[in-house]
Formats: sequence, C-alpha cells, structure tokens
Amino acid sequence: MRWLFLVLLFLYVYIEISLFVAVANSIGVLLALICIIATSVIGLSLVKSQGLKNLALIQQKMANNENPNDELVKSVSLLLAGLLLSIPGFFTDILGALLLLSPIQRFLVKRIAPKMSIKTYQSNSPNNNHNNEVIEGQFTHKNDE
Repeated sequence: MRWLFLVLLFLYVYIEISLFVAVANSIGVLLALICIIATSVIGLSLVKSQGLKNLALIQQKMANNENPNDELVKSVSLLLAGLLLSIPGFFTDILGALLLLSPIQRFLVKRIAPKMSIKTYQSNSPNNNHNNEVIEGQFTHKNDE
C-alpha cells in the first residue's frame, strides 16, 4: 500500500512538472506562474460563491423536511474542487475545474447520492413527539445544611 502511494505521488509530480514545462515553453515562465496564481484565486472565489448558494439550498431543503443528498454531494465536490484549485499546478487546476462543471456534478450526484442515507429531523416541528411530551412527577427540595 505504501508503494502505491509513492508511485501515485511520483506520477502526480511528473505530470505537474511536465505540464508546467510544456506551458512555460509555450507562453513563458512568468506568464505560466501568473496563470497558476490566477486560476487559484479565480477558482477559490467561484467555489466560495457556489458553496454559499449550495449551503442556502441545503438549509432550505432541511427546513422543508426534504432530503438534501444532492446538495451535499455538490458541496463535497465544490470543497474538493477548492482544494484542488488551491494546490499550485496545471493538472490539479484542470481536475478542480472539471469538478466545478455541472455535468460532472450531476454525474456524481447520480452515482453517489443513491448510496447515501441521510435522515433529517426538525427539532421545532409540531409532528416531533419530543416537544409534546409531558412528564409528570413529584419532587422535594432538600437543603444541603
């Protein structure tokens, strides 16, 4: 298992360096560095705005006692996209940008959401028996003296 991790790490580093060298040969090193920084900033701002919209949808669905599985999968893909976009490199930027695309998110929702089982409960709902229970009893107050 440790060897697999090392092989994947070296493969990732090789792909990142190869892509950076190819892009730097095409447009120049300084412009390639500016592109990496710009994609990180733009991607993180997109993830932030889309994540806030998705959080509002999750809260709305939970308030209506609906299942928020689809929005949770989208939120996880947005979080993963933000993580990938914040890592410097063209390969991770491409993967992060792919996760931001709605067809990819719909595919993930179709594949992952049916396997999730999330139950939501609203605490102040009139159908909730915990708020309507009355427990009767007697008590005596004793002083510690």
